[in-house]
Amino acid sequence: MNKILVSGGAGFLGSHLCERLLHENNEVLCIDNLFTGEKKNIVHLFDNPYFEFLRHDVTFPLYVEVDKIYNLACPASPIHYQYDSAQTTKTSVLGAINMLGLAKRTGARILQASTSEVYGDPEIHPQPESYFGNVNPIGVRSCYDEGKRCAETLFFDYYRQYGIDIKVVRIFNTYGPNMNPDDGRVVSNFIVQALKGKDITIYGDGQQTRSFCYVDELVDGLIRMMRSDNGFTGPVNLGNPFEFTILELAEMIIKITGSASTIINKPLPSDDPRQRQPDISLAKDKLEWEPIVKLEDGLKDTIEYFKELIKK
Repeated sequence: MNKILVSGGAGFLGSHLCERLLHENNEVLCIDNLFTGEKKNIVHLFDNPYFEFLRHDVTFPLYVEVDKIYNLACPASPIHYQYDSAQTTKTSVLGAINMLGLAKRTGARILQASTSEVYGDPEIHPQPESYFGNVNPIGVRSCYDEGKRCAETLFFDYYRQYGIDIKVVRIFNTYGPNMNPDDGRVVSNFIVQALKGKDITIYGDGQQTRSFCYVDELVDGLIRMMRSDNGFTGPVNLGNPFEFTILELAEMIIKITGSASTIINKPLPSDDPRQRQPDISLAKDKLEWEPIVKLEDGLKDTIEYFKELIKK
């Protein structure tokens, strides 16, 4: 039985990962400062004797004994990471330093949850891991984009300098149950607006594209990467390669919910990327990973989750 630390474990992705790791007979230490994570996402795990929750901020060192570390801690939606932009950068950078220090002391393998935002507003489409990106280093999104880029730098410096066993994944848009209804992300925004019969807000003309991966499949990719023993460090893209316009997403959600909502357009935010689609050739080759859940099917499950959430 491995003892596995999941930082950001009470968040959207982290809570699903904790549950999956427990089901696979691991001991899980979930740490989270609950800035965007929520206890309700993990409260059903509290009775499991192999699950432990610790309220902790990764910008401070942590001294525990673990075999593996998933470093997911960082607010991931613009509305949250721009709320305290300096702290967002600290979470990515100091969090990486502290978790890498823990891995160095314990000899643990450590996985960094990086992001497709390291590619910025890409000039190459779809985005392969070899692309260095087109990122504005002083924009309103750069606290997150550059924080994650710096975290990747630290991971590879610790790998080269200290021989730390690292894994780096770049996560593209992911959706599913346990999303925060107020996180400002496009899927949760549209679903909540549709279920409440409010206008669905599209920023820009709606022709910007995104690729959406269902959370269970993303978690599977994280675990496959952590378990890979072929000397593969990454970075590797994890995401669904099927591309949709934001307008198509809104129309699909209206159709599934049967909502009477109408679509309205507002100005596009600063530095919002026009295209986002992963090249997952490397994940297919190295991890034998490829998502198969269709967007419409995943949205149905996600909508049911939000229906129950809104009733409460």
